[in-house]
Amino acid sequence: MKIADLRAKSADELKQLLLDLRKESFNMRFQQASGQFENTARVRQVRRDIARIKTLLGNEKGATAA
Repeated sequence: MKIADLRAKSADELKQLLLDLRKESFNMRFQQASGQFENTARVRQVRRDIARIKTLLGNEKGATAA
């Protein structure tokens, strides 16, 4: 997911997307443990998307506090 796409979303949309990505990450861990997981590149992509969203949410929080 590109950062420009994320910046266009509201804070509520970002929080919902973060929740969805965390659920996906949780499910992927179970799939890996049971040997059913095939797309290992998706793990890295999801982790980075989570980090991008958390960074944006943190920046917005800091901008409103100042």
